[in-house]
Amino acid sequence: MTATTYDEQLERVVQRLIEASVEDYYNPYRTFEWPDSISPESLWMSRDLLSLYGTAVAETLDEEQIIELSRWEGVNLYCLIAHGIRELLIEVVMRIYKPGYEIATPYFHHFIGEENEHMWFFAEFCLRYGGKIYPDRHMAFPAADRAPEVNNFIVFSQILIFEQIGDYFNARMAADDTLPHTVRQVNHIHHKDESRHIAFGAKLVAVLYDRMCQSRPAAEVQEAATAVRRYIDVIIQRLYNVEAYRDAGIPNPEKFRAAVMADPARKIAHDRITHRTMSFYKRIGAFT
Repeated sequence: MTATTYDEQLERVVQRLIEASVEDYYNPYRTFEWPDSISPESLWMSRDLLSLYGTAVAETLDEEQIIELSRWEGVNLYCLIAHGIRELLIEVVMRIYKPGYEIATPYFHHFIGEENEHMWFFAEFCLRYGGKIYPDRHMAFPAADRAPEVNNFIVFSQILIFEQIGDYFNARMAADDTLPHTVRQVNHIHHKDESRHIAFGAKLVAVLYDRMCQSRPAAEVQEAATAVRRYIDVIIQRLYNVEAYRDAGIPNPEKFRAAVMADPARKIAHDRITHRTMSFYKRIGAFT
């Protein structure tokens, strides 16, 4: 497919998503009715999304401990999303109105506004019901010393991967009627908005991959693909938070984390979480 064809497709996607953003706009500061507390007897994350699901270690915890863990793993997920949004906003703002982003810039305005609001309501949830924001886990966007075509592909790939993996959790929890209303609401609203962001990101990444392949040596293209694949592993690893285990009252949280991550059941879970992402990169030719 030629670069012109990709650009034409991107322009159509941008126009469609701008219209959807305008039509679906809401005021998040008036949308949420934050209750004073969320039931401590209920799971705050779907059972099969917990980091220990399916593992032998899970059998060592009783139901009360699992419910407590779900509270802190929910907080960890939302902190991860809030920190990630801040980092991706910095990268997008740096590119707005820059050469090469003429088609994308009109949608960047909507993207920036929506992501800022997402960052607010996820952080608000954590502060209200967890009483804390877990420390920043920097997304480590690539250094500017790479060729611009390579750097841009990696940056927007990281944004897309971050959004797709987060959306896997959001979509599942939004539909889980065993979870408290407020938990389902924040996940539902984010999932609805992210469906647009992911559609835009996938089309933009495809364009950037095509540009990179046409302008850079094969070795650089392969290096970029390797960096993107490595980033998928980075996001997965951050779902296993020692501090969340500690807050849940689990003894020896470092040892617990190592045991959970080493369990073969987690490979199956990781494959489910990353399936859409891996399929996308295979489809555009970045992964074999």
